[in-house]
Amino acid sequence: MTTTLTINSRVYTASELLAGIPDHGALGDNARAALDFCRRWLSGQVEFTVHTSGSTGAPKPIALHREQMEASARATGQALGLRPGMAALVCLPLRAIAGQMMLVRGLTLGLAMTLVEPSGDPLADLPAAAVDFTAVVPLQLQTLLDGPPGYRERLDRMQAILVGGAPVSAALEQRLQTVVAPLWHTYGMTETATHVALRRLNGPETSPWFHPLPGVELAVDDRGCLRVRGPMTLDRWVQTNDLVELASLPPGRAAFRWLGRWDHVINSGGVKVTVEMVEAAVERAWPASGLEARRFFVAGLPDERLGEAVTLVIEGEPLGEAGESALRDASMRGLERYQAPRRIVYRPRFIETETGKIDRAATLAAVEDPSALPSARP
Repeated sequence: MTTTLTINSRVYTASELLAGIPDHGALGDNARAALDFCRRWLSGQVEFTVHTSGSTGAPKPIALHREQMEASARATGQALGLRPGMAALVCLPLRAIAGQMMLVRGLTLGLAMTLVEPSGDPLADLPAAAVDFTAVVPLQLQTLLDGPPGYRERLDRMQAILVGGAPVSAALEQRLQTVVAPLWHTYGMTETATHVALRRLNGPETSPWFHPLPGVELAVDDRGCLRVRGPMTLDRWVQTNDLVELASLPPGRAAFRWLGRWDHVINSGGVKVTVEMVEAAVERAWPASGLEARRFFVAGLPDERLGEAVTLVIEGEPLGEAGESALRDASMRGLERYQAPRRIVYRPRFIETETGKIDRAATLAAVEDPSALPSARP
């Protein structure tokens, strides 16, 4: 298999990558990290230390075996129909597992990779050459949809696009229905060498159900949280805190629908409220209320009467009484009364993790004395 890596229009062969590339100061940090990773991979390194994203807790180091990473790459190639010689665009940071696994897929499957510096616009500095396969975060995909006319043509010519790293909003998913190229939403984690399941975001196969990669088994524990096992977990069960609905769909393979995080469930007056369900309703409520959408999240803040109150945390200046009322009313259209946000608090700017996700815990800690806030609405 012939693998190449192009950086700044310079094509490096596998033998050059293995030998190591002298640093003449012209390469950025991400390019240096890519060259270093390729050298270590091609030299046969067996174990790689990566760090979790920190979105559900402090980032922690995870040791992944080469066998896990190769198994993930091969399963992805089989699921997406990737073939040797296909052109792959690597546009994610190499400090995280998602960027590293793009290199592993290229090195394992014999892809012709092109590396660009991570940015909101992955095509900005890329010559108009065809790209068959890439992985992006939703923000990058939004930029491609909003870009000049040539962007849409290049997007539609791609053979497979992975979308992960953050939730795909309902508004973005609706826009994706006009894209010709197959788009796949990923489900996975650092411990599983990125995704173990995919769901189609566009076309006639669009579905809310995630289907496991070849060789991956699914199960749930007594909480209803997902367990996975497959070659990328070295055939050991990995327990998650993700609440799912598990189903067996034709042609007899298990699939699941993601409901939310067990550790995000709010116990409000003895009633359990799933944060992600409330967030989906609020997301739909922004345009319905006539307000400009902002970043937000939902959390349970201490309340003397309820124990925890469903609280909407919004980035930016207060909406004002009329704006809050409009947003609450629009949110109620998709929620039961006990699920609706009872409080709204604001932060001028959300705190983010190193990978750009909202750090909910740190942002909440910055809310001035939540226990002193007014009691939740009856």
